[in-house]
Amino acid sequence: MKVHFLIHEAFEGPSALLQWVDQRNYSTSYSRVYLREALPAHGDDMDLLVVLGGPQSPATTTEDCPHFDAAAEIELIRKALDAKTPVVGFCLGAQLLGEALGAKYSRSLEPEVGCFPIVLNKHARLDRKFEGFPAQLVVGHWHNDMPGLTPACQVLATSLGCPRQIIRYSSLAYGFQCHPEFTRESVTGMIEHAGADLEGAGTQPFIQTAAQLLDYDYSEMNRALFGFMDALVAESQIHRRG
Repeated sequence: MKVHFLIHEAFEGPSALLQWVDQRNYSTSYSRVYLREALPAHGDDMDLLVVLGGPQSPATTTEDCPHFDAAAEIELIRKALDAKTPVVGFCLGAQLLGEALGAKYSRSLEPEVGCFPIVLNKHARLDRKFEGFPAQLVVGHWHNDMPGLTPACQVLATSLGCPRQIIRYSSLAYGFQCHPEFTRESVTGMIEHAGADLEGAGTQPFIQTAAQLLDYDYSEMNRALFGFMDALVAESQIHRRG
Protein backbone atom coordinates (compact mmCIF):
# COMPACT_ATOMS: atom_id res chain seq x y z
CA MET A 1 0.00 0.00 0.00
CA LYS A 2 1.52 3.31 -1.11
CA VAL A 3 0.14 6.40 0.59
CA HIS A 4 0.90 9.76 -0.99
CA PHE A 5 0.69 12.88 1.17
CA LEU A 6 0.18 16.30 -0.35
CA ILE A 7 1.59 18.75 2.22
CA HIS A 8 1.14 22.50 1.92
CA GLU A 9 3.22 23.77 4.85
CA ALA A 10 5.96 22.30 7.04
CA PHE A 11 3.94 23.04 10.18
CA GLU A 12 0.81 21.19 8.97
CA GLY A 13 1.94 17.70 8.09
CA PRO A 14 0.43 14.19 8.34
CA SER A 15 0.67 14.19 12.15
CA ALA A 16 -0.91 11.02 13.59
CA LEU A 17 -1.34 9.58 10.10
CA LEU A 18 2.39 8.85 10.10
CA GLN A 19 1.79 6.55 13.07
CA TRP A 20 -0.97 4.87 11.11
CA VAL A 21 1.20 4.16 8.06
CA ASP A 22 4.18 3.09 10.18
CA GLN A 23 2.12 0.66 12.25
CA ARG A 24 0.84 -1.00 9.06
CA ASN A 25 4.19 -0.96 7.22
CA TYR A 26 2.74 1.04 4.33
CA SER A 27 5.09 2.91 2.04
CA THR A 28 4.82 6.68 1.77
CA SER A 29 5.61 9.37 -0.73
CA TYR A 30 5.24 13.11 -0.48
CA SER A 31 4.56 16.26 -2.43
CA ARG A 32 5.81 18.94 -0.07
CA VAL A 33 4.69 21.86 -2.15
CA TYR A 34 6.23 24.38 0.26
CA LEU A 35 9.57 22.91 -0.93
CA ARG A 36 8.37 23.08 -4.56
CA GLU A 37 8.25 19.28 -4.84
CA ALA A 38 6.29 18.08 -7.86
CA LEU A 39 2.84 16.57 -7.76
CA PRO A 40 2.46 13.00 -9.07
CA ALA A 41 1.94 12.94 -12.81
CA HIS A 42 -0.92 10.45 -12.70
CA GLY A 43 -3.70 9.62 -10.31
CA ASP A 44 -2.74 5.94 -10.31
CA ASP A 45 0.81 6.60 -9.04
CA MET A 46 -0.43 5.80 -5.52
CA ASP A 47 -2.89 3.58 -3.68
CA LEU A 48 -4.24 6.37 -1.47
CA LEU A 49 -4.03 10.16 -1.78
CA VAL A 50 -4.20 12.25 1.39
CA VAL A 51 -4.49 16.01 0.86
CA LEU A 52 -3.66 17.93 4.01
CA GLY A 53 -4.57 21.37 5.31
CA GLY A 54 -2.91 24.74 5.13
CA PRO A 55 -3.56 28.45 5.56
CA GLN A 56 -4.53 28.78 1.89
CA SER A 57 -7.99 28.43 0.37
CA PRO A 58 -9.06 27.08 -3.04
CA ALA A 59 -9.25 30.73 -4.15
CA THR A 60 -5.62 31.45 -3.24
CA THR A 61 -3.65 32.34 -6.36
CA THR A 62 0.00 31.69 -7.17
CA GLU A 63 0.49 35.44 -6.83
CA ASP A 64 -0.79 35.19 -3.26
CA CYS A 65 1.24 32.05 -2.48
CA PRO A 66 3.81 31.07 -5.15
CA HIS A 67 4.22 27.48 -3.94
CA PHE A 68 0.49 26.70 -3.95
CA ASP A 69 -1.22 25.89 -7.26
CA ALA A 70 -4.86 25.14 -6.48
CA ALA A 71 -5.72 24.29 -10.08
CA ALA A 72 -2.91 21.73 -10.34
CA GLU A 73 -3.91 20.08 -7.06
CA ILE A 74 -7.56 19.95 -8.10
CA GLU A 75 -6.53 18.29 -11.36
CA LEU A 76 -4.45 15.72 -9.45
CA ILE A 77 -7.45 14.91 -7.26
CA ARG A 78 -9.61 14.46 -10.37
CA LYS A 79 -7.04 12.10 -11.88
CA ALA A 80 -6.92 10.08 -8.68
CA LEU A 81 -10.70 9.80 -8.54
CA ASP A 82 -10.83 8.80 -12.21
CA ALA A 83 -8.28 6.05 -11.45
CA LYS A 84 -10.46 4.81 -8.56
CA THR A 85 -7.76 5.84 -6.11
CA PRO A 86 -9.25 6.74 -2.72
CA VAL A 87 -8.83 10.37 -1.68
CA VAL A 88 -9.09 11.80 1.82
CA GLY A 89 -8.89 15.56 2.32
CA PHE A 90 -8.40 17.39 5.60
CA CYS A 91 -9.40 21.04 6.04
CA LEU A 92 -8.03 22.75 2.90
CA GLY A 93 -7.71 19.28 1.38
CA ALA A 94 -11.42 18.67 1.91
CA GLN A 95 -12.23 21.95 0.20
CA LEU A 96 -10.00 21.07 -2.77
CA LEU A 97 -11.68 17.66 -3.01
CA GLY A 98 -15.07 19.35 -3.21
CA GLU A 99 -13.76 21.75 -5.85
CA ALA A 100 -12.47 18.81 -7.91
CA LEU A 101 -16.04 17.51 -7.99
CA GLY A 102 -17.55 20.87 -8.91
CA ALA A 103 -18.54 21.99 -5.40
CA LYS A 104 -17.44 25.49 -4.39
CA TYR A 105 -16.11 25.97 -0.90
CA SER A 106 -17.68 28.62 1.32
CA ARG A 107 -17.24 30.38 4.64
CA SER A 108 -18.10 28.40 7.74
CA LEU A 109 -20.68 29.70 10.20
CA GLU A 110 -17.98 30.37 12.80
CA PRO A 111 -14.19 30.11 12.91
CA GLU A 112 -13.16 27.05 14.90
CA VAL A 113 -9.71 26.72 16.45
CA GLY A 114 -9.39 24.19 19.23
CA CYS A 115 -10.85 20.86 20.31
CA PHE A 116 -14.63 20.76 20.02
CA PRO A 117 -17.20 17.99 19.47
CA ILE A 118 -18.62 16.90 16.15
CA VAL A 119 -21.88 14.99 15.97
CA LEU A 120 -22.26 12.07 13.57
CA ASN A 121 -25.70 11.67 12.02
CA LYS A 122 -27.75 8.69 10.86
CA HIS A 123 -25.93 8.62 7.51
CA ALA A 124 -22.60 8.12 9.28
CA ARG A 125 -24.13 5.34 11.35
CA LEU A 126 -24.93 3.53 8.09
CA ASP A 127 -21.36 3.92 6.80
CA ARG A 128 -19.24 1.04 8.12
CA LYS A 129 -16.09 3.12 7.92
CA PHE A 130 -17.34 5.05 10.95
CA GLU A 131 -18.09 2.09 13.19
CA GLY A 132 -15.23 3.19 15.45
CA PHE A 133 -16.63 6.69 15.88
CA PRO A 134 -18.94 7.43 18.79
CA ALA A 135 -22.08 9.47 18.12
CA GLN A 136 -20.18 12.51 19.39
CA LEU A 137 -16.42 12.92 19.29
CA VAL A 138 -14.14 15.78 20.24
CA VAL A 139 -11.71 16.47 17.39
CA GLY A 140 -9.26 19.18 16.41
CA HIS A 141 -10.27 22.23 14.40
CA TRP A 142 -8.38 25.07 12.75
CA HIS A 143 -10.48 26.70 10.05
CA ASN A 144 -12.68 29.51 8.78
CA ASP A 145 -14.00 27.81 5.64
CA MET A 146 -15.79 24.58 4.74
CA PRO A 147 -16.08 22.28 1.68
CA GLY A 148 -18.77 22.62 -0.95
CA LEU A 149 -21.56 20.12 -1.51
CA THR A 150 -22.29 18.11 -4.64
CA PRO A 151 -25.75 16.73 -5.47
CA ALA A 152 -24.54 13.21 -4.73
CA CYS A 153 -22.57 13.83 -1.54
CA GLN A 154 -23.70 13.19 2.01
CA VAL A 155 -22.84 15.21 5.09
CA LEU A 156 -21.94 12.74 7.86
CA ALA A 157 -20.98 15.01 10.75
CA THR A 158 -21.60 18.55 11.91
CA SER A 159 -20.60 20.87 14.74
CA LEU A 160 -22.16 23.93 16.29
CA GLY A 161 -19.78 26.15 14.36
CA CYS A 162 -19.70 24.29 11.05
CA PRO A 163 -22.46 22.26 9.34
CA ARG A 164 -20.00 20.37 7.10
CA GLN A 165 -17.45 18.58 9.24
CA ILE A 166 -17.28 15.24 7.41
CA ILE A 167 -18.55 14.76 3.87
CA ARG A 168 -18.77 11.54 1.86
CA TYR A 169 -18.45 12.46 -1.80
CA SER A 170 -18.30 8.79 -2.80
CA SER A 171 -17.34 5.49 -1.20
CA LEU A 172 -13.70 6.33 -1.99
CA ALA A 173 -13.69 10.11 -1.44
CA TYR A 174 -14.13 11.75 1.96
CA GLY A 175 -13.58 15.29 3.17
CA PHE A 176 -12.83 16.12 6.81
CA GLN A 177 -13.08 19.80 7.59
CA CYS A 178 -11.97 18.86 11.10
CA HIS A 179 -8.55 17.58 12.17
CA PRO A 180 -8.75 14.14 13.83
CA GLU A 181 -5.12 13.69 12.75
CA PHE A 182 -3.88 16.34 15.21
CA THR A 183 -1.36 15.44 17.91
CA ARG A 184 0.12 17.57 20.67
CA GLU A 185 3.32 17.85 18.62
CA SER A 186 1.53 19.01 15.48
CA VAL A 187 -0.59 21.49 17.44
CA THR A 188 2.62 22.94 18.89
CA GLY A 189 3.77 23.70 15.35
CA MET A 190 0.43 25.22 14.44
CA ILE A 191 0.57 27.51 17.47
CA GLU A 192 4.10 28.61 16.61
CA HIS A 193 3.25 29.47 13.00
CA ALA A 194 -0.43 30.43 13.10
CA GLY A 195 -0.86 31.63 16.66
CA ALA A 196 -2.65 34.76 15.50
CA ASP A 197 -5.68 32.56 14.84
CA LEU A 198 -6.01 32.11 18.61
CA GLU A 199 -6.51 35.80 19.32
CA GLY A 200 -10.29 35.37 19.48
CA ALA A 201 -10.04 33.08 22.51
CA GLY A 202 -12.37 34.37 25.19
CA THR A 203 -14.42 36.51 22.81
CA GLN A 204 -15.43 34.00 20.11
CA PRO A 205 -17.28 30.81 21.04
CA PHE A 206 -15.15 28.26 19.21
CA ILE A 207 -11.60 29.50 19.68
CA GLN A 208 -9.52 28.07 22.50
CA THR A 209 -6.25 29.17 24.06
CA ALA A 210 -2.87 27.67 23.26
CA ALA A 211 -2.81 26.14 26.74
CA GLN A 212 -6.12 24.36 26.13
CA LEU A 213 -4.87 22.95 22.82
CA LEU A 214 -1.63 21.73 24.35
CA ASP A 215 -3.38 20.16 27.34
CA TYR A 216 -5.71 17.98 25.27
CA ASP A 217 -5.30 14.21 24.83
CA TYR A 218 -5.60 13.53 21.09
CA SER A 219 -5.44 9.74 21.30
CA GLU A 220 -9.19 9.05 21.07
CA MET A 221 -9.68 11.06 17.88
CA ASN A 222 -6.57 9.44 16.40
CA ARG A 223 -7.88 5.94 17.11
CA ALA A 224 -11.22 6.76 15.49
CA LEU A 225 -9.42 8.12 12.42
CA PHE A 226 -7.21 5.03 12.16
CA GLY A 227 -10.30 2.82 12.11
CA PHE A 228 -11.80 4.90 9.32
CA MET A 229 -8.58 4.75 7.31
CA ASP A 230 -8.33 0.97 7.72
CA ALA A 231 -11.90 0.55 6.47
CA LEU A 232 -11.25 2.85 3.51
CA VAL A 233 -8.17 0.87 2.51
CA ALA A 234 -10.12 -2.40 2.78
CA GLU A 235 -12.87 -1.06 0.53
CA SER A 236 -10.39 0.29 -2.01
CA GLN A 237 -8.79 -3.15 -2.27
CA ILE A 238 -12.20 -4.66 -3.00
CA HIS A 239 -12.67 -2.10 -5.78
CA ARG A 240 -9.26 -2.94 -7.23
CA ARG A 241 -9.98 -6.67 -7.24
CA GLY A 242 -13.33 -5.96 -8.88
